[in-house]
Amino acid sequence: MSATWLPPEEYAETLLKATAFACLFFTDEDDRPVQLRAVYSQAHPWQWPGGTMDPGERPWETAVRECREETGMVLEGPTRLLAAVYGLPGAEWPYSTVGFVFDGGRLTAERIAGIALDPAEHDTVRVLSLEEWRAHMPERDFARLRAVMEARRTGVTAYFDAWDWDD
Repeated sequence: MSATWLPPEEYAETLLKATAFACLFFTDEDDRPVQLRAVYSQAHPWQWPGGTMDPGERPWETAVRECREETGMVLEGPTRLLAAVYGLPGAEWPYSTVGFVFDGGRLTAERIAGIALDPAEHDTVRVLSLEEWRAHMPERDFARLRAVMEARRTGVTAYFDAWDWDD
C-alpha cells in the first residue's frame, strides 16, 4: 500500500497544534526561588518572568524580551536550559503547550529590590525557600518548581509533562 503524499500546507493542517512559551528562573544568592505574583491568574498565581513566543521569535529571545517587559531586567545569554515543559490541550485552551525554562542565575538583594514590575501582569516579587513556596502554590505548580530546582542543582535538564490544561 502506498502512502498518499500531501502538499506541505495540507499536511501541516493534520498535525498537532501547540503554543510555545519561554521564561527565566531566578533564585537569590541563597538559592531561594524568586517568583512574581500574577494579577490575571488565580489558578497559577506565582510565575517566572516569561510568556508566549511571538511569531519568528526563538525561545531564548522570548525569555529575554518577556523578562525585560515584566521586570525591567536585561539579560545576556543564552544560558542553560533547565526544563522542557509540556501540556495537553483542554477546555481552557485548545492547543498543546510547549515551554522552555532557562536559568536566569542568582540575583543579589539589590537586583531583586530593583525589579520594576509591569502592573498589568504582576503585583509582587517574593523570595521564599523551596518548602515555603509549597503553601502558596497549587501542587502541580510546586512540582514544576521542584523539578526546575533539581535541574539547577544537578545540571540535568528536567522534562516536565504534567502541565495539562484540564488539571
